[in-house]
Amino acid sequence: MIPVKAAMVALAVLAALPAAPAARRLTRQLADGAEPPAAPIMLAATSVAFGWAALVVPAGWILAASLGLGFALLTLAAIDVIALRLPDALTLPTAVAGLAVSAILPGSPVLDHLLGAAIGYGALAGLAFAYRRVRRREGIGLGDAKLLGAAGAWLGWRPLPSVVLIACAIAFAWIAVLGLFGRWRAGRRIAFGAPLAMGFWIVWLHGPLA
Repeated sequence: MIPVKAAMVALAVLAALPAAPAARRLTRQLADGAEPPAAPIMLAATSVAFGWAALVVPAGWILAASLGLGFALLTLAAIDVIALRLPDALTLPTAVAGLAVSAILPGSPVLDHLLGAAIGYGALAGLAFAYRRVRRREGIGLGDAKLLGAAGAWLGWRPLPSVVLIACAIAFAWIAVLGLFGRWRAGRRIAFGAPLAMGFWIVWLHGPLA
């Protein structure tokens, strides 16, 4: 008899078959027609994300919510990589969905998640404002602030430092790899939304660093 967990992982990976093309279509639409990642790459990323969630999250509605979150984060990361933007059409519904999920999570006060959404957005929006005033140019996009606000809506306010720390570590590793292959130059903009989405996903599945 196939173990329940193995069956859930297999079903989640099968769900990636229709989800990956849908994510590509949505990416192209929200990135103003820019070419999305290749179909095999999108399918592999979606399969890994969905299988990962099924390994960690108990079966039931919370797994279904996690797959929906994974779909949204993967699409946002793809859009940010190819177009350097995080569209409101996806970040804001993700935040609303997080507040809705928080209302039925056991032992997870909605107030913590409302505060998380406000603190997540406010922290990066404030940093973006300060950077713009000091450097006289854009540094951090408000899309990043809205994505961190969405993370707060799903996770509450306490895990947000872990999301940012993991995202920064991923971003630094990304820059190091680009530099190793001679594809990084000073002043180049980095799509921080992609590492931020990854940090959000890791903390959702495994909890904060401490």
